[in-house]
Amino acid sequence: MNTLSTVGSLTSPVAVWHCCFHSQAFPLYMRNMRKGISLRHSKLKPMACLSTAQEEKQKPWLLVGLGNPGKNYKGTRHNVGFELLDRIAMEEGISMNTVSFKASFGKGFIGDVPVMLAKPQTFMNASGESVGPIVSYYKIPLKQVLVMYDDLDLPFAKLKLLPKGGHGGHNGLRSIIDHFKGSRDFPRLRIGIGQPPGKMDPASFVLRAFTVKEREELECTFQNGVEGVKMLVQGNFDRSATFINSSSKQLGMTR
Repeated sequence: MNTLSTVGSLTSPVAVWHCCFHSQAFPLYMRNMRKGISLRHSKLKPMACLSTAQEEKQKPWLLVGLGNPGKNYKGTRHNVGFELLDRIAMEEGISMNTVSFKASFGKGFIGDVPVMLAKPQTFMNASGESVGPIVSYYKIPLKQVLVMYDDLDLPFAKLKLLPKGGHGGHNGLRSIIDHFKGSRDFPRLRIGIGQPPGKMDPASFVLRAFTVKEREELECTFQNGVEGVKMLVQGNFDRSATFINSSSKQLGMTR
């Protein structure tokens, strides 16, 4: 008996592979195939092929935190993107111990949504050298790439989620846009670090560590960021943006 004949209208192994690969039933299908067990007599139910929209929905989200690698930069303002991503990884139990695509890299789930987490280790200004190849290799739609980074133009500890936009003078974001062939159509989460005091050079300011008091305020910011990102990847940009942006306003009012 032809093992493939019972899978709806599917007639080729390629078609079955394509439809089964994204399913939790895939390992069972392969075990049965090796044993010569018909699908009709196995626990695997017939499946229809995914539509293009469904296939795109199956693609993982890529969550990117920007910063500089190395102990000298740990805890600085320029690295808040790294810190927020680390918080997400911790909350969701995702290991970031792998090094891949010039990044600290991890895979996991938020709810039932597959996600990839990346902290480029290229130094900030070359972040696109890491992010671009990840997106290209996994064929991730740009609307499912969230970049989290520090922003001098936002008040300290304020968050702002946007569906797309320019680089605003941020060199890490500029590099990513360049490696996306100029496309700016990807969401970004801006993390406010405030303006440098007096006439301090912004380049020096972003490499300064946070004070103890600032760290206390950032704790609330990171909590709101994690919750907002969870909402976003589970399919509700508007709800996520409302939550993040309104939470930041309330934080500003209580400071």
